[in-house]
Amino acid sequence: MTQRVEKAVEILKNTGVRMTPQRHAILTYLLETMTHPTADEIYKALEGKFPNMSVATIYNNLRVFKDAGLVIELTYGDASSRFDANVEEDHYHAICSNCGAIRDFHFPYLREAEEAAAKDIGFKVTGHRMEVYGICESCQKSAH
Repeated sequence: MTQRVEKAVEILKNTGVRMTPQRHAILTYLLETMTHPTADEIYKALEGKFPNMSVATIYNNLRVFKDAGLVIELTYGDASSRFDANVEEDHYHAICSNCGAIRDFHFPYLREAEEAAAKDIGFKVTGHRMEVYGICESCQKSAH
């Protein structure tokens, strides 16, 4: 078990969440793949190991993880949310307009923008989100 998974399990236990095999598998998948999967993608990846697990089980556990601060739900206006387990470091997302892949990238944190909103208009900032859209490297290569 990776250190990130162990830390997440400890956080869940400290908040009174019981660790089931399904919950552990979902958490491990999220923390090890880091691909911003949908609930359906998680279900498809784990259904072989847990044939009795439903998509509802995935959603219920994602809600538990969200409430514990272990994942962030990314919504982009389409029908399915994606889930990001990279909550320990400030980062942004590059989204492929062709295949929908989401990749993390690092850029100086936009703390100055938050401070300006607070100072200029008295806004109490609780966070921000930035995405960059384009065509991923893989789709660029397959287009030739």
